[in-house]
Amino acid sequence: MQDYQKHYREWLASDALSDAEKDELRAIADDEQEIELRFSSGLSFGTAGLRGVMKTGLDAMNRHTVAHATQGLANLILKEGRAEDGVAIAYDSRLNSQLFAETSACVLAANGIRVYLFDALRPTPELSFALRELGCVAGINITASHNPKQYNGYKAYWEDGAQLPPEHADTVSAEINKLDIFRDVKQIPLAQALKEGTVRMIGAEIDEKYLENVLAQAVNPSAIAAVADTLSIVYTPLHGTGHKLVPEVVRRAGLKHLYTVDEQMVIDGSFPTVKKPNPEYPDVFALGIALADRVGSDLIVATDPDADRVGVMTRTPDGSFTTITGNQMGALLIDYIITAYRETGTMPENPYAVKSIVSSELAEKICEAGGVRMHNVLTGFKFIGEVIKNYEKTGDGSFLFGFEESYGYLKGTYARDKDAVVTSMLICEMTAFYKARGMTLCDAREALWKKYGFCYESNVEIYLEGLDGAARMKALMSALRENPPADFGGVKVSQIRDYLLGTILEQGSTTPTGLPSSNVLYYRLENGDVIVARPSGTEPKIKFYYLLQAEDESDAKAKLSRYTETLNARV
Repeated sequence: MQDYQKHYREWLASDALSDAEKDELRAIADDEQEIELRFSSGLSFGTAGLRGVMKTGLDAMNRHTVAHATQGLANLILKEGRAEDGVAIAYDSRLNSQLFAETSACVLAANGIRVYLFDALRPTPELSFALRELGCVAGINITASHNPKQYNGYKAYWEDGAQLPPEHADTVSAEINKLDIFRDVKQIPLAQALKEGTVRMIGAEIDEKYLENVLAQAVNPSAIAAVADTLSIVYTPLHGTGHKLVPEVVRRAGLKHLYTVDEQMVIDGSFPTVKKPNPEYPDVFALGIALADRVGSDLIVATDPDADRVGVMTRTPDGSFTTITGNQMGALLIDYIITAYRETGTMPENPYAVKSIVSSELAEKICEAGGVRMHNVLTGFKFIGEVIKNYEKTGDGSFLFGFEESYGYLKGTYARDKDAVVTSMLICEMTAFYKARGMTLCDAREALWKKYGFCYESNVEIYLEGLDGAARMKALMSALRENPPADFGGVKVSQIRDYLLGTILEQGSTTPTGLPSSNVLYYRLENGDVIVARPSGTEPKIKFYYLLQAEDESDAKAKLSRYTETLNARV
């Protein structure tokens, strides 16, 4: 008997499963491939925790795999002797998120670990803030961010407010692998844990402290007030956790005319008004655009279900709306922050910013011109958090801003994850700043290109699904690593950075990258363009990032076409 069939039968025979879960498994009894998909292996636990489709089985998100992972985390905490410091737990609007959060609390409580459980859904960045504020050793957030509705996830955080460092993630993974998913996991009822005081509910008091810290990040608090009578903004939380705190913070910041998309203010993990609840996709703004046109709004802001990412559409000169991409918003915000601080004479000493290696080169040019040091790190906000932590140890730098191209931004050190709440406030403030000068964000973007040169960024995703998907992803990355392209579209490669091996190859010499090991390949071309290949950690795909400099959009798209032809020939 194959191992996956053995696991399948063990689950069917377990008393831990409900009748509904057993019925679900019986329904696939004749589907060998589906049984293999669900039971050939478990979800992989890494620095980003777990993420997968919600269904019954080892390789899926369900109450059993969540409890299993939490027991692994509990074992780490107990080994560290930190049970009394506690764990903060939050969750988003997805289906089963509350169930998974409460399951996690019940496992921790059964292990004698103190738990602070939010009384309702909350943004991811508030979880990062809460565990720091409460002095917790760890945090758990139940969310799959902007993934489709069938997904959920389990993010584990450590005491600094960032996601687990690699050594702790490895320990948790090893503990999980030693544990039987049913026999070795401890749980007690939530009512018992609450009665005994092991689990404590938290809520409004943390909200207020979090909002105080967010509001403190305003760069020029008078900017919104100066145009408050005429500034109008539309907001949508895409059925998620931003529904309460984003409107609250922008109103406290002085915005008078905020219009919310009523249909999308409804908390619903099936995300009925969108195909995917991702603010990177223009189609999620359809209802917002309709409202903005009715009320004459200047801007539409959308946050994803766990409110760590934010997307924007702004008016163009002809009155229509256009997307501000994640890279463009990162460049606009860092430019605005530097400009506002300089104008008000409040620039902190030794300012620095941080971005991922796959994010806009334009931001680096802006920082260089503004006297701000830019750090480039691997993808993942925990790496931005590490830079902040290292500066805090030395006390010789002031964090201005951090961002990733995938619509994640942070200003302030109260949290160590991307924060759509503070970013929404800053975007409103920046919009007000330009409105007072007769400009939209579209105009501001054009001004940046005029000053620094036109920049164009694009992502191309190659999906490799199925049972052999992981093997095909590995084979493609190995081929690119072992036989790298000499050119892209006829433009020679001048530098190759292999972050897995930690090497930079340029003009025949090799130097270290200075960053942690990661399966990422970075190609810089002779004309200054950059192409990066990175397998996704949560989906069966490889992402190719193109960071291009060009005369205009037409020139950039022609380059992109030539470059992708080179890669397509290798796939």
